[in-house]
Amino acid sequence: MGKIVVEFQDVTKIYGNKEHTQLAVNHVNFSIEEGEFVVILGQSGAGKSTVLNMLGGMDQPTSGKVFINGKEISSYTDNQLSDYRAFTVGFIFQFYNLLPSLTAYENVALTKDIVKNALSADEMLEAVGLSDHKHKFPTQMSGGEQQRVSIARALSKNPDIILGDEPTGALDSETGVSVLKLLKSMCKERGKTVILVTHNADFAKCADRVIRMKNGKIREMYTNEHPLKIEEVEW
Repeated sequence: MGKIVVEFQDVTKIYGNKEHTQLAVNHVNFSIEEGEFVVILGQSGAGKSTVLNMLGGMDQPTSGKVFINGKEISSYTDNQLSDYRAFTVGFIFQFYNLLPSLTAYENVALTKDIVKNALSADEMLEAVGLSDHKHKFPTQMSGGEQQRVSIARALSKNPDIILGDEPTGALDSETGVSVLKLLKSMCKERGKTVILVTHNADFAKCADRVIRMKNGKIREMYTNEHPLKIEEVEW
């Protein structure tokens, strides 16, 4: 068994007030090992994005504990969470979150101001197929191109854990496959832990571990002994 990087212990998340509450995550338990390619699967409202937000330090559980590398981030102060988000995780957002006044290159190169061991912005933009677009601003790029800049930015931080919320949702199938191959190579060649949230069941075929959620609970969790290569999946 490898090193445990992520652990959820009896985690519950409730939104709202006493009159109107929503049970988003309901007593969830799981652990993830270093270097795993993990897919959290479920339809809209299953609770998977809430789990991802708690993993990313953007949300705190109502009860239960979240451990990252043996440290309980669910008890962190705001300052500790800011450091955690800056140095430990790279988040690929569904809606890009690019700075409109900066070029693609500048959006990715920003990470050098945050982390000392940031990867080259040129290298990461080349990896997502955008070397020819690095001087464009977000408004000059398609949604798919902006998403690839977002992915390059997350990877350039050289984080231990990469989190993606429907990271290929805005991409055509060919580009989506190339991005998934890049993310999987970050696992296998650089030892990163990649956790993707999606409703696309095809993703599960190439994952090391699959966590299937419904109505805030884990309905099924399993490991693939022989996950398919990205290009072997019928997209």
